[in-house]
Amino acid sequence: MAHFYSNEKFPLPVVEELRKLEHDELTMQETGRAGKALTDEEVFAFACKENRNLLTLNRKHFIRLHQKNDEHPGLIVCTFDPDFVSLARRIHEAVKQTVQLDRQLIRINRPIR
Repeated sequence: MAHFYSNEKFPLPVVEELRKLEHDELTMQETGRAGKALTDEEVFAFACKENRNLLTLNRKHFIRLHQKNDEHPGLIVCTFDPDFVSLARRIHEAVKQTVQLDRQLIRINRPIR
């Protein structure tokens, strides 16, 4: 499955659900990079260096980075959804349907309820 790197404020319950769906998920906390006031550019560069798709709720800033340079393993920007299981499943389905994640910007939006 996909290799993800989630930035600092990405919900841990979503990470756990993605792991249950057999994705390789690494968090900023696990790398010891959380709480260090890293810039978005530094977070994105680390994900690229590790060849991981970045998962974030910080849509605006990371979409700008993608528009500046689309040479990356993949970027998945999500709207916050308190239904963490549902959010993880939407990410999983989107990734499954994407032939190649390299250079892709995938938007995962919360469904209207």
